[in-house]
Amino acid sequence: MPLTKTDLITTVAAHTGVAAKDVAAVLGGIEDVVVANVAKGEKVVITGFLTFDRTARAARDGRNPQTGETIKIKASKNPKVTAGASFKKVVNGQAPAPKIKG
Repeated sequence: MPLTKTDLITTVAAHTGVAAKDVAAVLGGIEDVVVANVAKGEKVVITGFLTFDRTARAARDGRNPQTGETIKIKASKNPKVTAGASFKKVVNGQAPAPKIKG
């Protein structure tokens, strides 16, 4: 079962001793800042944890799988999230995961 945003806020609040409403406000602020900066084409780096970036896909020809007809696919921009080195080490079992309260 995935950890939802509400679960994350509750767990961080219990772990840090900060009120859940304050954790929610900070998390919301982080989301807003990351989304706004990536939308402008800027990279956001949280060293060792995550990097948020934007990639561009060129326009290209594709095929409709039902008819086989050639279609034009427009150029687009997509978000890209990359795990940092410290995060990767924990996930791969090369470093211990942080202990959390709660």
